Amino acid sequence: MSPMRDPRSADLAPNLHWRKSSYSNQDGGDCVEVADGHPTHIPVRDSKSPATGTLLFPAPAWQAFLTTLR
Repeated sequence: MSPMRDPRSADLAPNLHWRKSSYSNQDGGDCVEVADGHPTHIPVRDSKSPATGTLLFPAPAWQAFLTTLR
């Protein structure tokens, strides 16, 4: 299943709690942020350029991705 790029991603940001890996530091690095609180999808964005857009993954697809990583 492909992620969707949400044209309203800027509208999502104020309503969601964004988090990134505890392995990230203040100096940057190539990281993504994941948001909690979306009712049906898992929003993911670039932590260095959050205004460039958000990818929305269906929750089951995101869970399958995480399972594969573990």
